[in-house]
Amino acid sequence: MSKHYLSIEHVEKYFERDGVSSHVLNQINLNVERGEYISIIGHSGCGKSTVLNIVAGLTDSSSGAVILDGREVRGPGPDRSLVFQNHSLLPWLTVQENVALAVDKVFKHTKSKAERREWTLHHLELVSMGHALHKRPNEISGGMKQRVGIARALAMEPKVLLLDEPFGALDALTRAHLQDEVMRIQSELHNTVMMITHDVDEAVLLSDRIVMMTNGPSATIGEILSIDLPRPRDRIALADDPRYNAYRHAVLSFLHEKQRKVEPLARRTAATPAPGAQRARA
Repeated sequence: MSKHYLSIEHVEKYFERDGVSSHVLNQINLNVERGEYISIIGHSGCGKSTVLNIVAGLTDSSSGAVILDGREVRGPGPDRSLVFQNHSLLPWLTVQENVALAVDKVFKHTKSKAERREWTLHHLELVSMGHALHKRPNEISGGMKQRVGIARALAMEPKVLLLDEPFGALDALTRAHLQDEVMRIQSELHNTVMMITHDVDEAVLLSDRIVMMTNGPSATIGEILSIDLPRPRDRIALADDPRYNAYRHAVLSFLHEKQRKVEPLARRTAATPAPGAQRARA
């Protein structure tokens, strides 16, 4: 049994469609310690979301295993909360009711009604949404909706918080503010976090380690970069920090190298006529 808090061990994933098998993930191995913030980055189609969904228990691996706190993951569970790029709030419920729905589901038999209400309010305050308890999703901004989604996930008291590009649909200023909020919350709660991102600066700012994926098909972990920057982190101060810029350069170099390998293949594929194309022109 793994000694690490979260272990992804020899995970492979194949998808079958119309009798054709596609090898999506090839030998994914990753150990995560309690309280670590891990970012997964890579080009589109490299299987980042598939890795996250396997950890969440939403997708089965074709082989291999995910071990969390000594137990194998065999399906979804409240020990893993997932926050999507889309906030996924129920539009007919208020902010408070959206979070309370999850709290009541998880803590129905362990907390009293009053305790569950206090727990809900505490987590909404944690993300600075205590002022909007009785508003519905269509009455608040995109950034506020995402705060509620994060509050709902945290209120389930998960062992691992899974973030699937949680700031990707937000404007730059809102995204920066929410990144700072997530850093503050993690410093308070010491959550174990696994996040997918396409944003290099976001990955360096938030992470303890950055997992860089190779291109698909048969994507795997190409490199893992440890980010040795003291916390709390100040984005303004880090802008001129040579270590920050070295980490940023390392990730960009990895992604650029993978892109260079994709583009010639794409050009060759585009230049190759489809079966029967020459006969059609004749």
